[in-house]
Amino acid sequence: MKAMQLAAAGERLALVDIPVPEPAAGQLLVRVRACGVCRTDLHVTDGELTGGKMPIVPGHEIVGEVVACGAGAERFALGGRVGIPWLGASCGHCAFCRSGRENLCRAARFTGYHIDGGYAEYACADVRFCFALPDAYSDIEAAPLLCAGLIGYRALAMAGDAAVIGIYGFGAAAHIVAQVARHQGRTLYAFTRPGDTQAQRFALSLGAAWSGDSGQEPPSPLDAAIIFAPVGALVPAALRATAPGGTVVCAGIHMSDIPSFPYRILWEERTIRSVANLTRIDGEAFLALAPKVPVRTEVQVFALAQANEALDRLRGGRITGAAVLVNGC
Repeated sequence: MKAMQLAAAGERLALVDIPVPEPAAGQLLVRVRACGVCRTDLHVTDGELTGGKMPIVPGHEIVGEVVACGAGAERFALGGRVGIPWLGASCGHCAFCRSGRENLCRAARFTGYHIDGGYAEYACADVRFCFALPDAYSDIEAAPLLCAGLIGYRALAMAGDAAVIGIYGFGAAAHIVAQVARHQGRTLYAFTRPGDTQAQRFALSLGAAWSGDSGQEPPSPLDAAIIFAPVGALVPAALRATAPGGTVVCAGIHMSDIPSFPYRILWEERTIRSVANLTRIDGEAFLALAPKVPVRTEVQVFALAQANEALDRLRGGRITGAAVLVNGC
């Protein structure tokens, strides 16, 4: 099969011919129809996330067709459509897993990081961690739901019942969570890279009440802020924009160092918390909610062999919505 493979951190992906994987017991083999390009893929390829498998086929927003089942993996019918997310496996018996926090399992394995992912024509996945997908979405439309959507949904839940929410970094996750927040009747302010008027217009088109540069003050204090941009300096900025008792949610898997800041901007019971990965419960809840909103994903499509171009455009902030790779183009 064809695959875009990373041989070592910091290198370009290479289009290679490798064997089609064989599903082990409990696994599905899927023919990849679409795979989203996530900022986490950048953190893997750029070497900001270490400790994964090398060489690795990235990609963890996978929509595919089931073509083979390992022993005990008959949950989905052959020819059926499934989604494969970032969380690829967990131990199932540690204190985290037993308490519904499998996202924190110390033995967890992740798609496109420990397990070859969807920048390929085929991929294998643990059937227990695959999702049925809403029929309302095409393959390309569904792919960003599997990480951008799920992480955004978990981050929004961590914001509690905040009525006024600020989103820092208006990319794939933000453009999905913005629609959910507006559906829930919340007021949304969007913060973008300085001067990125295209992203600001995009945020306004999705229901943001205001959009401006990340260093600007919002029209009114925030009850909560969600930071998707991997920029540590945004944490103090968000704290300054947040009302007493508010929460700042750091939603990325990687962030540059947070600079020191005066205690007075944390005082008055403000909270900083992070989002780590996702759980299967998150996935089931969000994928049931998405078509009711309805969430619409804005996608830019690239052929599999154009994965490096898609990553470059994402790194440079030149993707509106989400990038998705497809086979056969």
